[in-house]
Amino acid sequence: MLNRTPWWKYLVIAIVLAVGGFYALPNIFGNDPGMQIRGSRGAAVSAATLERVEAALASESIEIRSMTLNEKGINVRFTDQESQLKGREVVEKDLGQGFTTALTLLSGAPSWLTNSGANPMYLGLDLRGGVHFLLEVDVNSAVDRARERYEGDIKSVLREEKLRYRSVRVNDRDELEVVIRNPKDASDALKVIKAELPDLNVVADGDRDELLIATLNNAQLDEIATFALQQNMTALRNRIDQLGVAEPVVQQQGDNRIVIQLPGVQDTARAKRILGRAATLQMHLVDEKNNSAAVESGQSPAGSRLYRFRDGRRILLKKRIAYSGESIVDAAASLDTQTGSPIVSITLDGAAARINQRITGENIGNRMAVVYLETTSETRKDESGKVMLDDEGRPIRITQRVEEVLTAPVIRDQLGKRYQIEGIDTVDEARDLALMLRSGALAAPVEIVEERTVGPSLGQANISQGFLSVIVGFAFVLAFMLMYYRSFGIAANIALALNLILMVAVLSMLQATLTLPGVAGIVLTVGMAVDANVLIFERIREEILNGNSPQASIHMGYDKAFSTIVDANITTLIAAIVLFNFGTGPIKGFAVTLSIGILTSMFTAIILTRALVNWYYGGKTVDKLSI
Repeated sequence: MLNRTPWWKYLVIAIVLAVGGFYALPNIFGNDPGMQIRGSRGAAVSAATLERVEAALASESIEIRSMTLNEKGINVRFTDQESQLKGREVVEKDLGQGFTTALTLLSGAPSWLTNSGANPMYLGLDLRGGVHFLLEVDVNSAVDRARERYEGDIKSVLREEKLRYRSVRVNDRDELEVVIRNPKDASDALKVIKAELPDLNVVADGDRDELLIATLNNAQLDEIATFALQQNMTALRNRIDQLGVAEPVVQQQGDNRIVIQLPGVQDTARAKRILGRAATLQMHLVDEKNNSAAVESGQSPAGSRLYRFRDGRRILLKKRIAYSGESIVDAAASLDTQTGSPIVSITLDGAAARINQRITGENIGNRMAVVYLETTSETRKDESGKVMLDDEGRPIRITQRVEEVLTAPVIRDQLGKRYQIEGIDTVDEARDLALMLRSGALAAPVEIVEERTVGPSLGQANISQGFLSVIVGFAFVLAFMLMYYRSFGIAANIALALNLILMVAVLSMLQATLTLPGVAGIVLTVGMAVDANVLIFERIREEILNGNSPQASIHMGYDKAFSTIVDANITTLIAAIVLFNFGTGPIKGFAVTLSIGILTSMFTAIILTRALVNWYYGGKTVDKLSI
């Protein structure tokens, strides 16, 4: 029996190792402090923007390593963190609101590697750091929206009871003023509103018989604020999950702030853009009858309102909302097969699907507009950049509402649960919009009041000890295998070293985030990876002691140990999968590296070492094995 490995197995091994080495290579390069600049709401980043940024940085004598323009935007690489922070302030002031700037760490790997899709693996906040956001929720905006809802509820209640009213509006004191047409009906209206809307405090005005004043009680105000914060945290978690960030931190801080830590995130500009946007969609029918006259005169008839497309064109839409983004259960970005333009495919819930089916069925030949709504909130600053305060010493906040018509296509056929929206400028914007619609709308606008890239939270000493544990454990295993198994130990050591490279490669290919518990998983894998070789080598020794020839012992040692190795690794893999599914945060990081290590170690310990042993001993007449 001459143990030979077929040529195609050597080819497979060579391909796996070459691919693994290629994807692991970017990890040997460091990271530079950097800044990403992206366009907001369809604004494009061009060569002119690049020149503008370069001039702004040069005017302040800020040193940079490089500046590149790609399809996503501009990446600026700085010499140190101080230049990074100063550069961001300068660029934000120069570019204004049309762009998003975010701090990040840019890989030092050469462009030929990164352009080929080889990127370094992400490191968690406890190893590499990441990006830290502090978001402030505009609770007042949520309360204002609640008042608007109650305004509509009061009108509906009065209409149902056939109590006529002149107006229902929110006054300057944040009170709901209800003016009843007939003063004699005021007492009945008061009783009806109290009965149907118990969350409101409703009283009759002492001076005017026809006037009722309704306010939200303190308990309701607190409930609205709490709900807005919790809803925003849920929506933000969903958005972070869609971004693909592993082991994020989303925590409440105080009454109206949320702390978000994104370990190892690469595209921080996109993360910042996604987290800070309270965007949704609304569907309105076009007022075809009055559209032309309203567009020319600029005056809207009752029941309709003028909106604008992104290019500035105006269109008259009926005020009544057919349905909104809250009815969307799924959204996916893609390209139109006919035009090649970006689209978002929408799936509605059952109630909205029935509404959509009825409205489109009744309005074939007319147009339905998709209105994009985005609410942003920011703190007002003076010319020097200092935050402006009100009379009570609180920061003055400005809430801006963007309403744009994305598209207004003609209804050609009756629609139902699924349809597509067009009019989106870029593929990236389509992806971002689909992500936000899938994750749910924010209950209130948020403002990023603090942003920073953070260093390792456990300190450089702990990081060094974590990697030192890998090196020491690796060295001890290598020494033991070499002394105890001689030439077979050399094969095992080569396999162990390549196993580490393959683990790093897989983590890099998956763009997984490596944390300190993940390093513990690697250390454990180093010990487990050599277990398979110990089982094989001891089996070979037993076959030799039983009087079998060296070649037969090699063959039988690998074959008979195979089932034992597979059983042991599968049971460990099951445990790792359970840890991943039911564990949280750091436990998941441990489970990921352990699972990857099990799979790569089975390849290196069984296939690779057998190929090495067969290459050295196969095809020869051997009297004695160095084992």
